[in-house]
Amino acid sequence: MSNERRGGSRRESSGGQQPRRPDHSGKGGKNFRGGSSAKSRAQANAPRRKPAKPAEQGRDVHVEGGVRLQKVLAQAGLGSRRASEELIAGGHVEVDGQVVTELGVRVDPDTAVIHVDGLRIQLDQAKVTIALNKPLGVVSTMDDPKGRPTVADLIKNREERLFHVGRLDADSEGLLLLTNDGELANRLSHPKYKIAKTYLVTVEGEIYPRVGRELLKGIELDDGIAKMDAVHVVQQIDGYAMLEVVLHEGRNRIVRRMFDAVGHPVTRLVRTRIGPIPLGDLKSGRTRVLGRTELGTLMGAVDL
Repeated sequence: MSNERRGGSRRESSGGQQPRRPDHSGKGGKNFRGGSSAKSRAQANAPRRKPAKPAEQGRDVHVEGGVRLQKVLAQAGLGSRRASEELIAGGHVEVDGQVVTELGVRVDPDTAVIHVDGLRIQLDQAKVTIALNKPLGVVSTMDDPKGRPTVADLIKNREERLFHVGRLDADSEGLLLLTNDGELANRLSHPKYKIAKTYLVTVEGEIYPRVGRELLKGIELDDGIAKMDAVHVVQQIDGYAMLEVVLHEGRNRIVRRMFDAVGHPVTRLVRTRIGPIPLGDLKSGRTRVLGRTELGTLMGAVDL
């Protein structure tokens, strides 16, 4: 993270094709109960934040022999030491839950948990999290015995040993997160944190309101009931429908299986968001390193 500009994220490369944005010119725009409006879809994707806890009065977070707090913040990409001193003096910085305003405080970067304006700061510069736009036909593994192209082929220029969080089947496209932060990966995958995932899905047939209601209420599958959090019909034309759907489910091929169960096979599936992280304009097959703000928001979504 030390190479990032303040508040920004670095692009590794550009080029290729990006998923086509929804065309609202056709028949569509149907919303269904349970999260259909733009506001409710945004709420489904918003990071879950813990309520702020009152700081312990008088608790000393100073570590003898540690590193000055302003130096730690500067090294984490918060700007110059002078700018970091202003953040501290202004009461914007918490160390282990304690607001720190004194400039002489020293901390241990290996153990300290630091927040700036409520946003967790990643201090370990060896840890990195990247977004990948997985192309069609690439399998979400680091090695494939059948010789198919893998996610590993797309990040072979990275020095870190990265592993993907969750997966997309070979017939699906879109956002994957890869990281070498084991705790972050475990929490993102754990159902406890209910990280919402958003997909742009094209299916066969016209979607009637009853179908949306079924998907929201829950579909009985061979491994249990699955339900969506939001269903929005973007467009319907020529016997196909394009929908934006949101769900927390992480079971294998869950979106395809749910649409199969209601009689609308999926012809294209693109994941456009994981929690607070959007695919954005990232080109197919390309990666970008999450910036400080994105990473802090993602960590906040899983209570780190």
